[in-house]
Amino acid sequence: MTTHTFDIVVLGGGSGGYAAALRASELGNSVVLIEKDKVGGTCLHRGCIPTKALLHAAEVAEHVRDAASVGVTATLTGIDPVGVRTYREGIVAKKFKGLEGLVKARGITTVAGTGRLNADRTVSVGDDVYTGTDVVLATGSYSRTLPGLEIGGRIITSEQALALDVIPERVLILGGGVIGVEFASVWRSFGSEVTIIEALPHLVPNEDIALSKGLERAFRRRGIQYSLGVRFQSAVQDDSSVSVTLEDGKEFSADYLLVAVGRGPVTANLGFEEAGVTLDRGFVTVDDDLRTGVPGLWAVGDIVPGLQLAHRGFQQGIAVAERISGLTPVNVPDLQIPKVTYSSPEVASVGVTEAAAIAEHGADAVSAYEYNLAGNGKSEIIGTGGLVKVVRLKDGPVIGVHLLGDRVGELITEGQLAVAWEAHPEDIAPLIHAHPTQSEALGEAFLALAGKPLHAL
Repeated sequence: MTTHTFDIVVLGGGSGGYAAALRASELGNSVVLIEKDKVGGTCLHRGCIPTKALLHAAEVAEHVRDAASVGVTATLTGIDPVGVRTYREGIVAKKFKGLEGLVKARGITTVAGTGRLNADRTVSVGDDVYTGTDVVLATGSYSRTLPGLEIGGRIITSEQALALDVIPERVLILGGGVIGVEFASVWRSFGSEVTIIEALPHLVPNEDIALSKGLERAFRRRGIQYSLGVRFQSAVQDDSSVSVTLEDGKEFSADYLLVAVGRGPVTANLGFEEAGVTLDRGFVTVDDDLRTGVPGLWAVGDIVPGLQLAHRGFQQGIAVAERISGLTPVNVPDLQIPKVTYSSPEVASVGVTEAAAIAEHGADAVSAYEYNLAGNGKSEIIGTGGLVKVVRLKDGPVIGVHLLGDRVGELITEGQLAVAWEAHPEDIAPLIHAHPTQSEALGEAFLALAGKPLHAL
């Protein structure tokens, strides 16, 4: 057994882990980063980046398909799955090489292997033991399934969906959240018949109801089918298809079933509880500063209850590294973290929904305004419908921003600033949004809530 000593040991090289390692090294700490697969984790290799590459390929397909509508002569003759895969893998490989170079340049020691936390707060990888004054747990998440629903064959998760070398003719998607609607959008653009099965009453059920209903309308127009409000019961498969039965007896069949029912924390059998870490349904219990309760032991990313987002992991990793180094970073609550679903149309939000605001403050204390993208010139040019919805406290600050439409994910940072800085619409209304841009739609909503709408009645 060989012992290696560092200032900080980071267990897990995904978004939260490598962000913690980079910032800690920048602040003068010696750092070891332990990762069982590849640095970058799910986001870079099996999640955010490859799925967005697929979504871009899907967008290109739609542009070619609709080229005649803007006077461009073009014909979509088909989708080359191998070519799409090559493009996607090239993007991932380039970003991975860049990340590897950055980690090396910062002087961070990387260890390939499965790490296990010991009772004395060291981390073992095979016969090697890594010890540090502080240890950061960042072991990430995995694709969940439902009881009795085994993954395999034609029943797949997002990881297997990325590896498919065919475009399914028909596909079922179990789950109408972020992952489900993004894959539905891709496959529909590639020509598949798609049906989403969601047990809750709406798609993207965690979003404001205006966005959910708007996305449902847009998906209907695109020919994406969905079943809402009835729970999954069972699935059976053979060599050529898979069939799903719902609790009301309705049946669906397709070439594949994508299981997209959320992600669970990777914390089992890693020694966490033996080291004194408290788990709740597999998630690591932490305080507001991401301390686990065991001195010198921290947790970040998808293993911490709350939004499972790569950029939340980045923020938490950076914050922990700074706290270890004696700094006092600002805590960013989940309500101030922007969320984006990269389907077509996109869904983006930050802050509270109108319903949640009313539940907390009462209907008389809340005001909301919706601006339809039909009134926005740039949205008309790029051919997208959708809406901007802003929620405020009456005579008070903006507490929620909700967007629907192609490319609106690029606007949500302005919404985050408004919510986090507790800006009043009257504060923002005098500021000028460039014309023609989609950001004008957000400006119109702020103008309306300030009592002086311009391109709206």
